[in-house]
Amino acid sequence: MKRLAAIALAASMLLPISTAIASATDIVVGRGASTTAMDPGFLKESATIVDNIFDTLVMRDKEMKLVPGLATSWKAIDDTTWEFKLRDGVKFHNGEAMDAEAVKFTIDRVIDPAAKSPTVSYIRTVESVEVVDPLTVRIKTKGADPLLPTRMSRYPAYIVPPKYVKEVGNDVFARKPVGTGPYKFVEFVPDQHVILEANKDYWRGAPSIDKVTWRAIPDGTARITALLTGEVDLIENVPVDIAPMVKDSPDTDLVQVKNGGLTIYLGLVMSEKPLDNIKVRQALNMAIDRQSIVTNILQGMASPRGTQVGAADFGYKDLPVTPYDPAKAKALLAEAGLPNGFSIKMQSTHRYMKDSEVAQAIAQQFGDIGVKIDQEVLDWSVYTQQVPRKGPIFMLGWGSTQTLDADAAVYAIFKTGEPYSTASIPELDKLLDESRSIVDPAKREAVLAQIQDLAAEQVPVIPLYQEDALYGKAKSVTFEGRPDARIPIFDIKKQ
Repeated sequence: MKRLAAIALAASMLLPISTAIASATDIVVGRGASTTAMDPGFLKESATIVDNIFDTLVMRDKEMKLVPGLATSWKAIDDTTWEFKLRDGVKFHNGEAMDAEAVKFTIDRVIDPAAKSPTVSYIRTVESVEVVDPLTVRIKTKGADPLLPTRMSRYPAYIVPPKYVKEVGNDVFARKPVGTGPYKFVEFVPDQHVILEANKDYWRGAPSIDKVTWRAIPDGTARITALLTGEVDLIENVPVDIAPMVKDSPDTDLVQVKNGGLTIYLGLVMSEKPLDNIKVRQALNMAIDRQSIVTNILQGMASPRGTQVGAADFGYKDLPVTPYDPAKAKALLAEAGLPNGFSIKMQSTHRYMKDSEVAQAIAQQFGDIGVKIDQEVLDWSVYTQQVPRKGPIFMLGWGSTQTLDADAAVYAIFKTGEPYSTASIPELDKLLDESRSIVDPAKREAVLAQIQDLAAEQVPVIPLYQEDALYGKAKSVTFEGRPDARIPIFDIKKQ
């Protein structure tokens, strides 16, 4: 109650500001995390901002159907070759032509092993790219890959300008990006804001919003206050305990997308003892009371999960949530030769819904079975640079909201050797590779189900829950939220 009263007081004191800064052509978005870099080929954070600077060959419409983007059409030439016809006349913000050479450069720089792209997992099936003519490109895959068009609809496949990247280098490009998208980069002040301006020559037409400022406001109370006072027009990651205030305000709306957020999980560095022991991993899995966390901490704005795959994804299997059973967890530890438990470090950050409270609750529940947790809370800007994760237990949010396919949820964090994976289970590796070579949807879905079943048994990670996506917006802003978690300013209107 004190927290709500403080927000209300701040709002009343600052209320005159809102009318002074209001503009129908500018929008300010309050974000829960600071931006660290904007190179779409090497992202270690969400693609929220780069979504608005860059374009992909294939896009998703509001119904989540794949539609033409920078490619006007695509087709399979044979089992391992896809041909894309490119949109004529599109230019990057610096005047460079968007053509087949740009597509080849974009993909080649990501799949280059020396580049060590953290998201190469998503397009690792690509073997090579061939330029047929300036507006035709063929992408060859290592085996049959029915998901290739989907892979071209998200990072790291945003098309970048070859000449500019070569000229300024990757570090400068990450701070001063140039794309073909609806918004041009203007300014980046770390830990403060990113400013973009409308690309009036955008191939889809000029955006209605002239300027967008993405403000970093890590503190949830400060984000709410900024929204209620009119300092910002839209905010991400509304804190669950004060979401009702946004909903009840006459000037703001709460936008809730059920299962529209990340799946939060505990990663386990399986090369570290005693996490190499399956009984230890299973014990930890059973020691967590997910429903209690969702009900009491997250106030029902998430759904407990028995799988890492999102409910809206192709291949999702509605596996039962692992039962909370501390007695059995203790017995498993005893069977693993650890009747008195053990001590281990668990890392978390400030990025997700009430993640500090969730981490503390989990640490306490682990303590109830004799596992003593040394908690380390890292700032998000530090956390994003830790790839692969050190853990040995770490909390992370992952999902496949931008592809809506189970592959994105499991391959990158289950497959041995992938940048974000700390797992190593040969049988799981085999199934993961097999899932990427099956063309028939029904057969592929069956293998994805096997992957989830095996992961539930072997516990390479511990799925916790899938967050709802919670946004707050001014009533003057038209924004409904999307299942793929994007915030496309091009589609937003402001009165």
